[in-house]
Amino acid sequence: MGLKDKAENKVDELKGQGKESAGKATGDRDLEAEGKADQMGAKVKNAGEHLKDAAKDVKDGLKK
Repeated sequence: MGLKDKAENKVDELKGQGKESAGKATGDRDLEAEGKADQMGAKVKNAGEHLKDAAKDVKDGLKK
């Protein structure tokens, strides 16, 4: 996984945490839910990137 992808996913996750916290603090359930959804989206992207890395490692292992 590229460093850029990791950084972007972490930024998305942190934004989601901020939205969730702001939603909790203000009683805005929609904002809180949006923050949770953003965090989940970032985690799903990260999982996809890890799968790509694993597939590349297997492919590279087969070449040796």
